[in-house]
Amino acid sequence: MTKYISKQPNAEGLIDWTPNENQTWNTLIDRQTQIVQTRACDEFLEGLERIKFSSNKVPQHTVINARLKDFTGWEVEVVPALIPAKDFFTLLANKKFPAASFIRIPEELDYIQEPDIFHEFYGHVPLLTFKDYANFMEDFGKLALSINPKDRSRLFRIFWFTIEFGLLNTKNGIRAYGGGMLSSIHETVYSVESPIPKRLPFDPLTALRTPYRIDIPQPLYYVLNKFDDLYKILDQNLIELLEESKSLGDFPPLFEPAGAEL
Repeated sequence: MTKYISKQPNAEGLIDWTPNENQTWNTLIDRQTQIVQTRACDEFLEGLERIKFSSNKVPQHTVINARLKDFTGWEVEVVPALIPAKDFFTLLANKKFPAASFIRIPEELDYIQEPDIFHEFYGHVPLLTFKDYANFMEDFGKLALSINPKDRSRLFRIFWFTIEFGLLNTKNGIRAYGGGMLSSIHETVYSVESPIPKRLPFDPLTALRTPYRIDIPQPLYYVLNKFDDLYKILDQNLIELLEESKSLGDFPPLFEPAGAEL
């Protein structure tokens, strides 16, 4: 359930954002763009330059699509706040990234549990201008649709610990590429600099056995060595690893039993 109501595009495909909503976008993007400069991977920063978000108003889906298609052929799709897992993976498999058509209220400026348009646009769209990232999204969607629906939540752990909350080794040290932290003023800093969370090399079998919570700063992050290693994850037989992870069982959670997975 969500208290947010998605806005519907008009006949021209445009959404009527209010002055207050545009101000919220302005506040979010101005402060987040400062935070990510020394904490995001180079590819994300380059992606910001490629997309060239407006800072004074919420971007229109149509404008973002025109820019994205030039790089990878992808587009964003207007969706409600929450959509079924099958619909999510179907969109990915068709080179469409779901982007909710609402923006958080000022009272939830620092944290919102639902993925709003700032999270989707700012956190994910810049890296969708890179083929390895976009191809991973597409093929992951196809893979998720090919398996038993009961196994999709476990498979989604791969997505969670990469696309949403992945870290990268770089010449400048650990940097973030996950949209979950790069759209969060707190977790961008926490994920890269805090001594509290664990940071381990990414291994798909290990990730498949790792439970997570959606409503807390992550207690554990997995780290890739190179940005293009993201797509190489799909070179491994994830179906076999999925079955092995079910046989081995989950690791003990590093958090109290509250919240939920997808």
